[in-house]
Amino acid sequence: MTTIPVQNLPSIPVDGLARLQALMASGQRKLLGLVGAPGAGKSTLATALLQAAGADRAQVVPMDGFHLANVELRRLGRADRKGAPDTFDSAGYVALLERLRNQQPDGDIVYAPEFRREIEEPIAGAIAVLPSTQLVITEGNYLLHDVGPWAGAAAMLDEVWYVDIDDAVREQRLVARHQQFGRSAEAARDWVAGTDAPNARLIAATKVRAHHVLMWS
Repeated sequence: MTTIPVQNLPSIPVDGLARLQALMASGQRKLLGLVGAPGAGKSTLATALLQAAGADRAQVVPMDGFHLANVELRRLGRADRKGAPDTFDSAGYVALLERLRNQQPDGDIVYAPEFRREIEEPIAGAIAVLPSTQLVITEGNYLLHDVGPWAGAAAMLDEVWYVDIDDAVREQRLVARHQQFGRSAEAARDWVAGTDAPNARLIAATKVRAHHVLMWS
């Protein structure tokens, strides 16, 4: 997960704020999913929603914490496709969502993993979700994917929003991100074209199953 400085956050569209308020109106635990193609701004939106809801009431739990470790990706021969659906512990992610959905106000803390881009590895137990947390915001590529264990994710979520953005802007962001974390400009463009683009098309096909489409910049 990339940390976003609060002062640099774009404004949340009015329709998104209205849905957020309606979702939290009951005061009970709710799970909100943000899905979209790589580079759509899911992490930024999650941080903005966290700020809007209040850090004392909400917590962000990204799907990216369930990336398989690099050593396992190499063993499976999938390292060159990192980010594809079969490069995550999808069953583990769905199991975590179920735990978060069933977490009781007087229960135990639930710990979730976090993906650290600076080392390109997940870190176990890095995110603590308190029993008192009213809103859990989870964001990732495959929340509406319907193949294998992924198919169980949507049922654990109260709402899923598809984060939409102009593809040219999104791909520019991706190239810049890959360069920021060590790839050359050419290697970054090749990765976007060969790995991120096929994943983006797969994710776009799930848009019709979202509760809401939020245009993001």
